[in-house]
Amino acid sequence: MASLAPAPTSGYRGRLAPSPTGYLHVGHARTFWTAWQRTREAGGALIMRMEDLDPERSKSIYAEAALEDLRWLGIRWLEGPDKGGPFAPYVQSKRRSVYLAAWKRLLRRGYLYPCRCSRKDLESALGAPHESSLPGSPGSQSNGKLEPLDDEPIYPGTCRRFQGNTPQLPGPTSSEIETPGDINWRFRVRDGEVVEFVDLNLGPQRFVAGVDFGDFVVWRRDGVPSYQLACVADDAAMGITEVVRGADLLKSTARQILLNRALGYNNPAWFHCRLVVDHNGRRLAKRHDSLSLRALRQRGLTPMNILSAELPVEA
Repeated sequence: MASLAPAPTSGYRGRLAPSPTGYLHVGHARTFWTAWQRTREAGGALIMRMEDLDPERSKSIYAEAALEDLRWLGIRWLEGPDKGGPFAPYVQSKRRSVYLAAWKRLLRRGYLYPCRCSRKDLESALGAPHESSLPGSPGSQSNGKLEPLDDEPIYPGTCRRFQGNTPQLPGPTSSEIETPGDINWRFRVRDGEVVEFVDLNLGPQRFVAGVDFGDFVVWRRDGVPSYQLACVADDAAMGITEVVRGADLLKSTARQILLNRALGYNNPAWFHCRLVVDHNGRRLAKRHDSLSLRALRQRGLTPMNILSAELPVEA
């Protein structure tokens, strides 16, 4: 396997974006390997970005392990937190100014509104916990779209009557607001708007605003930008031309297309990998400790074992 990332010969820019909230598992390995292979085939540059915006769960030990495990697999990147590059820093917790600028632009253009609903308020309004499923299970969709198990539920619209330039309480207008404050900010979607795109792996995708997803959070009351906003802002700032990630993020892609449109950014190409499941048919998660790359390495498996699905049965 190559020890160095080859010099790019094209304008293709892919990225690896691990979240250091646990050890990487087999599903991550295969998705990141796909990103690496597609970058090599395109003669492009692969970028490493550490997505550590979860302040409670992100740990430096997991970030270091992710870099080490991916190197062990043979994956190499040209820019990243360990290498630097023209778009540094490559750690999201250090890129707040980028996200704040995107938030301000959305607010000034009237796409956002403040939301004071608590988690308890939302659970009460929705009436039941949000559930979703994998294809092949009861109630799953049959159109090839994989439903994320942790997807954001459709917002019931409690605070939606407040326009982006009208605060909920007497105070400054949107042109005078400089920081998000201790309140959630939601992106208003137009009910019935259809978002369509062609995934380079899974084919045509279609989502309907207000049906498949609703107004979504772009900035949280605890001062942290959402995954959707940070991902879009970083991909644009770093010149990412293709996003390779798991199929559990297909619906996030629809949201991100709307954000790109509102911010005036170009959409990258999309390539969503099918999810890896365990021997019981469950989607792998970071709680599957025995199938983490760290644990499999300790058990003597090779990168080839992991990438070719030669895995032990989880205890």
